[in-house]
Amino acid sequence: MIGSRIAAVGHYQPAKVLTNEDLAGMVDTSDEWITSRVGIRTRHIAGPDEPVDELAGHAAAKALAAAGLTAADIDLVVVATSTAVDRSPNMAARVAHRLGIPSPAAMDVNVVCAGFTHALATADHAVRAGAATRALVIGADKMSEVTDWSDRTTCVLVGDGAGAAVVEAADPAAGAPGIGPVLWGSVPEMGHAVRIEGTPARFAQEGQSVYRWATTKLPPIARAACEKAGLTPADLAAVVLHQANLRIIEPLAGKIGAVNAVVARDVTESGNTSAASIPLAFSKLVERGEISSGDPVLLFGFGGNLSYAGQVVRCP
Repeated sequence: MIGSRIAAVGHYQPAKVLTNEDLAGMVDTSDEWITSRVGIRTRHIAGPDEPVDELAGHAAAKALAAAGLTAADIDLVVVATSTAVDRSPNMAARVAHRLGIPSPAAMDVNVVCAGFTHALATADHAVRAGAATRALVIGADKMSEVTDWSDRTTCVLVGDGAGAAVVEAADPAAGAPGIGPVLWGSVPEMGHAVRIEGTPARFAQEGQSVYRWATTKLPPIARAACEKAGLTPADLAAVVLHQANLRIIEPLAGKIGAVNAVVARDVTESGNTSAASIPLAFSKLVERGEISSGDPVLLFGFGGNLSYAGQVVRCP
């Protein structure tokens, strides 16, 4: 039975850094107010001439280089994003063109903050079915472009960036790092709790509703994702949750019960980057050597649509 594995990861963030002090000069807020409520200190902001596919392309190129592969080795590109401005060409096709990938299947996945884990599962299934050999899976969002910078309840949260993973076929019997079964779903009747809508599109959310849902309903779902991989939370070396804010990440991680795991807290320096947040945080853990090759890591996305998706992967 063909399985799949993450061969390498990569990430990219724009050069411009926006601090809490900078925001205090724009809206009625302060560093203390922001850090005490969401735990964010800085975020990276893309310029007007840095589109989503450029962020995605940089992250994907780094993942390809880390895997020792070229663009010609890829036959599937999946981009998770909810901030694409144009409907066609889609982000995946634009990234493929930027990187020179010849004739790949190219699709976008819009599940907002849970987008990357949905995209990763889609690529895993394609490889397992023999429909793809190697895939680029990318989470990329330019949240700054859909943010009302006069609204202090949302502008303090967001950042821009991208993260990517190379997924390829692997034989589970050989003990190669793999991608576990996904556990995914949604609460569509609560979809109004996180929105990017209107003309121009603007991000809005019902913060308390999202907080209560994330900290009460998601812990057993995350534990069930571990069970699907044949593990307990105590077996995990790391937990990478959607980087929404620390007030959600820390209690959710605690309730999952991953007592031996490193918990990603990239939100403090990157803000909420939506679909980019999980691969961005995961790639940084790998880059810093905080987790080792073969370590089991829970990736768990949640947010818009009140969707969720999680799977245990092995660190490349």
